[in-house]
Amino acid sequence: MEQRNEKQYVKRTQKDYSQTLKLQVVGQIERGELSTHQAKKLYGIQARSTVIQWLRKYGNFDWENQTPSNMPKSPEQKIMELEAKVKLLEKQKAFLEQQAHVSDSKAIIFDMMIDLAEKEYQIDIRKNSPPGQSKDLPNKTTRH
Repeated sequence: MEQRNEKQYVKRTQKDYSQTLKLQVVGQIERGELSTHQAKKLYGIQARSTVIQWLRKYGNFDWENQTPSNMPKSPEQKIMELEAKVKLLEKQKAFLEQQAHVSDSKAIIFDMMIDLAEKEYQIDIRKNSPPGQSKDLPNKTTRH
């Protein structure tokens, strides 16, 4: 791509920023080729905060912990991350256990309703044949 000099300032609107441009600007800033102010001027970006947003969204910097994501994490940071994961997994487990309990309760109630309907209307709702294939169905040959 042709290198622009600082005299070729082109004011852009928000809709003009393509994904390619955003990634190019982020890459140049992360490699140290440009500062955020230089990128703003060079590419005609209206606000420095726009460039900062792109860095947060597409860059390699861990804004939450203020460390580059490719840097090794300290044991304390690893422990904190693992503790957060454990808490999340415990919440998920509790939710799934509660869902399983609700499902079991529904199955029990459903069985009770079927029993009641069978007694009340004197019809067989459940299939009384043993598990496996029914003897009434013709045997099908399997093709491989």
